[in-house]
Amino acid sequence: MKNILIADDHTIVRLGVAHIISTLPVPAKCIEAETFDRVIALLDIHIFDVLILDINIPGGNNLQMIDAVKLRQPQIKILIFSGYDEQLFAINYMQAGADGYLMKYTPEDEIRHAILTVMNREKYMSANTRQQMLDMLGSQREQVVNPLSSLSAREVEVMNLMTKGVPMATIAKMLHLQITTVSTYKTRIFEKLGITNIVELLEKVKMYSAVV
Repeated sequence: MKNILIADDHTIVRLGVAHIISTLPVPAKCIEAETFDRVIALLDIHIFDVLILDINIPGGNNLQMIDAVKLRQPQIKILIFSGYDEQLFAINYMQAGADGYLMKYTPEDEIRHAILTVMNREKYMSANTRQQMLDMLGSQREQVVNPLSSLSAREVEVMNLMTKGVPMATIAKMLHLQITTVSTYKTRIFEKLGITNIVELLEKVKMYSAVV
């Protein structure tokens, strides 16, 4: 039996959500709350599997609601059920720790799917929110500056040999350079990569060598 807390200040919304839950293939007990203060009070006396939470609820209406809920019951899954535009709010609430964001005018079948998804301890996102998230991640990836790209061809040669554990004197012989020149390259490499030792060099190379 799943315990579900439905938090919304509109009675008709709570009744509608409770009805949809009653049609699910998973047995569930619903408890309702019309204010966020009531949500907190109920969390202190009952263990819930899922919280279906309206953003615009008296006493709440902010991202801190997520922290307040998770502080009391870290395992609880939170499905935001809101009339607010998902393009403006969904990602912020998901990043704050919500497990799904659903618009109130969503078709009943999709509401049912969303509730079952979070019941199964998975994240729910609409197709629009998923695409928005992918676009954001793609943009962030494009903005990643690969410090390895700042190295000259010779510095890359020296760096690659250093990461293989080749001694400085051997590197000098292999590249037909003075050992002082190799030391200068090493200093430049460390400065450009913001590191101070070989261990950090290995970590930096591992981190950025796959960045396109």
